[in-house]
Amino acid sequence: MAGDIVAVIGASGRSGRALAATIAGCIPVVRDAAKFPGARVADITNSRALHAALHDATHVISTAHARHAQAIIAAAPPGARFVFLGSTRRYSRWPDDHGDGVRAGEAAFLASGRAGVMLHPTMIYGAEGEDNVQRLAALMARLPFLPLPNAGRALVQPIHQSDVTACMLAALEHGQGAITIAGPQALPYAEFCAAVARAAGLKPRRVLPLPAALLIGASPLTALPFLPRIRAAEIRRLTEDKAFDIAAMRAGLDVEPMPLAEGLRRTFLRASP
Repeated sequence: MAGDIVAVIGASGRSGRALAATIAGCIPVVRDAAKFPGARVADITNSRALHAALHDATHVISTAHARHAQAIIAAAPPGARFVFLGSTRRYSRWPDDHGDGVRAGEAAFLASGRAGVMLHPTMIYGAEGEDNVQRLAALMARLPFLPLPNAGRALVQPIHQSDVTACMLAALEHGQGAITIAGPQALPYAEFCAAVARAAGLKPRRVLPLPAALLIGASPLTALPFLPRIRAAEIRRLTEDKAFDIAAMRAGLDVEPMPLAEGLRRTFLRASP
């Protein structure tokens, strides 16, 4: 991509930092200069500052919340190509502010007719400082059993951060519209938990089936200092399948996602002292 100028909005975040490290000469755009020395500074809600930060970009990648898509499109040069990071929460039957914002951002992007892709990843794990599998492992280290709604039968399809990064890089040149990205296959959440336990060096915990309503009612107890925090919205999402067709990811972006066992091995290898 000689001659292209790639701006990475949200370069101080987990996915943004992982991406910026792979693009030589990219322009990091952050809100807080202290978190990424040398980056251009712009708050997404400040249209003038955002326009100044993006004025020479030929490609704009945003790892900020997808709700900001319209503002980013308005601030970028007319010929720029976009890559936005959305979320599969836009498909959830449990709407919340996050999912509503992703749907609104996707609608604004598609209506703009601009070139580019909005990627909708499933649960991302394996990033520096991520708290998905690490927090789950910490919870299992403290509990002799694992309380799960519907015995953890709902399907999940997590994706490793390196595959998210590969998809964003591919989308700089290929694809158009909205594309869902996920791991190679879905599995029941209880099996995912067992895989995390094994990768963390723990014995898989016995699953204790409990009603979702009971777990949601008890979720405030996880605010105790010796337990990782589990929010009510997270428990609600554990009652629905999150399994997706990734044919567009494979064909349109030419990315074959990493098997879960290998992704977890890499995650805990990095986390070990």
